[in-house]
Amino acid sequence: MKKKVLTVLLTQALVASMLVGCGGSSTDNNEGGTTDNTQSTDNSTTDNTQATDGDQSTAEAPVIDYGSGEITIWVAENVVDLTQKLVDDFVASNDAYSGYAGNITVEAVGEGDAASNMITDVSGGADIYGFAQDQLTRLVAAGALQPLNDNMSSWVTSNNDEGAIGAATSGDTLYAFPMTSDNGYFLYYDSSVVTDPTSLEQIIADCEAAGKGFYADLDSAWYNAAFFFGTGCTCSFETDKDGNFTGVTADYASDAGLVAIKEMAEVASSKAFVDGSSAGEATNVGAIIDGTWDSAALEEMLGDNYACAALPSFEGVDGQTYHLSGFSGNKLLGVKPQTEGGKLAMCYEIAKMLTDTDAQLERFTAQGWGPSNLAAQGDSEVQANVALAALQEQMPYMIPQGQYPGEWWDLAGSLGADVENGTLTVDSSDDDFMAELKTHDDTCATLVQ
Repeated sequence: MKKKVLTVLLTQALVASMLVGCGGSSTDNNEGGTTDNTQSTDNSTTDNTQATDGDQSTAEAPVIDYGSGEITIWVAENVVDLTQKLVDDFVASNDAYSGYAGNITVEAVGEGDAASNMITDVSGGADIYGFAQDQLTRLVAAGALQPLNDNMSSWVTSNNDEGAIGAATSGDTLYAFPMTSDNGYFLYYDSSVVTDPTSLEQIIADCEAAGKGFYADLDSAWYNAAFFFGTGCTCSFETDKDGNFTGVTADYASDAGLVAIKEMAEVASSKAFVDGSSAGEATNVGAIIDGTWDSAALEEMLGDNYACAALPSFEGVDGQTYHLSGFSGNKLLGVKPQTEGGKLAMCYEIAKMLTDTDAQLERFTAQGWGPSNLAAQGDSEVQANVALAALQEQMPYMIPQGQYPGEWWDLAGSLGADVENGTLTVDSSDDDFMAELKTHDDTCATLVQ
């Protein structure tokens, strides 16, 4: 794509600095600024007042030439219309953005598909796109993410929670704008059935007595990690700068892992147990381990008995008490590297706007997405949301989801599948359980270079 000629040399230098990542030369930390002394998103300008012979004169801050052209944005289907409205209003708010009026298209591409599509064809992918945090390393390795410059990095770190900042960081570099801090799971329950949501044993007993279902997705590695991480097991992979898996720590084949998998077998043995974590496929729910994405459906289903809590604790076969853990995660918004400085500047400004307080609150109101933005988290309606409150209560027990080989999800999921299908039961020997766990750990070692 041919580079645009900028109007003045100073502006040209400013825009060129947009191409510099976190290690760039920009040191101005003005909120929202894209380069030194540029306009911020709210159209405020940097004060360059200087005293001369007792008088003050104000130099007008230079304005970036954002140029013109087309920009494509990929977001989840349920926020396409909202995102298009936010973008259109944003472009109309500032004459400097007029070159993009009517030329920004928002398309429905979910976070998982967006990452896969970008890795497959960076040049043909969207200019701005949403993705899940576990895809960050792969996208960096594929050259599909433009590192944030100093000012955008400063804005992100000043306005988002620590977990979200970490999720958007690879090495020492910020590569994305956090959109949510809500990708985790907790307990939804019928308050007329469950008498003590803090005890897994009591929850299951209450569901059995009421003839209700206790829903848990044991054959999913993402969900059954709640048991293994809860008892103190570790399974994590290391990657190099190119996204290759270079090391692994896996100790499921341990006393802690034995406690975890035997508790899974205990849960699966209950007549109340139902495999699943989707409200849309659940009926006769007494309790279900699920995420914020199903809050509206479960609130409608449970009515006045709708209630939420952090995940419960359980007593292991060793007599000790363990709190269920699990993965936490975030949705992020990335910008593809651009060949034109003006367009890159515009993409940065759009991504910032779409992840700022107002936009995160709009998505919360429309879809229940949990904000990563600190000011949005402090909003009274956000704090009054019982599902998000339960997730926040659960967060201290959760493990931020790192990078895992695709094969691992099936590998760890099979542990729960063998519990559900009866290959492993409460009557199985410790040797049988440990053999399954050792297979998991040994196979993990083969997934790294």
